[in-house]
This record gives sequence, structure tokens and C-alpha cells, in this order.
Amino acid sequence: MNAFVIDAFEFCRVKDHREGELKVAELPRLAEESVDQAGSVRWVLGGGSNKYGHPQLSLIVSGSVRLMCQRCLTPFDYAVDSESVLILAPDEGSADEIDALLADEDVEVIVGSRAFDIRQLIEDDALLTIPLSPKHDACPDQLVQDQEPAKDAEKVSPFAVLKNLKQ
Repeated sequence: MNAFVIDAFEFCRVKDHREGELKVAELPRLAEESVDQAGSVRWVLGGGSNKYGHPQLSLIVSGSVRLMCQRCLTPFDYAVDSESVLILAPDEGSADEIDALLADEDVEVIVGSRAFDIRQLIEDDALLTIPLSPKHDACPDQLVQDQEPAKDAEKVSPFAVLKNLKQ
């Protein structure tokens, strides 16, 4: 049996805990978003229950993915950092009821199963952290351009010279 397939309800009932690291290349949808499939994501998954007794998974995903900057079109390392709380429901109808009961934006209610693939859960969480249009905080080209105007500021405006000639 696949090490990433768990009985989600049993995992929560026994308050199990797993952690590991996956290469971006092992996560096909995340690899598709990546420039060169370099990088990896570290994950920690814990089971338990919420205050109402519903099965609950806590997932932490962190790591790095190479993305293409949409401003300067150069690759850069993007930090993936996510913490999620997921309440498990046996079916869609129950999920809607639990979601309405909790009315909490920070908690996601999902349908669990006895053959739950946590690799997909990890990949989903990592994908949700990636912005629609990824960009550097400050593009390398912009840093060079930002330094050049300081040199230009020392130059005297030709209009100022004309103004002085007029006087």
C-alpha cells in the first residue's frame, strides 16, 4: 500500500502524526507551475478532533519553488509557507452542515475517506500559496534602474541653464 494513502478518520481518531519532504518533481501539478522542477516542500500532518468532536487534520507545508516573475520574466525562488486546519466529513451533505455550524473562514471542511491520499492534500496546499501572477519583491533590473536616477539627479536641467541666461 502507498505510504501516502491513509484512513483519514482512523488517523484522526488515534491522533496520528506524520512528516516528510517531497521534491517538487514528485508533485505533478506543482511541478507544472515551477520553472525547472527544482525545490522541495516539507510537510507535517497531525490528526485529532475539534471542540465539537469532528475529525480534524492540521497540515503545515513549507519549502521553495522556482517560479517565473511576471514583471521581468526571470526565475526566482518563491517561499511556500502554509498552515491549514481541515475538518473531515463523511460526505458532501455533512460537509455543508459542518461548514455552516462552524462558520469559520480559517477552517476548511473536506470530505474524508478510508483511502485518503495526503500527497494530493500537500500539493493542493502548496498550490494555494502560489500567487496568480508571481513577481519578485524587487526585480533585479529595477534595482539597477533605481540606482541610475541618483546619478541623473546631479545633472543640471537644460531649462535651468536657460533660466539663468535669461536673467
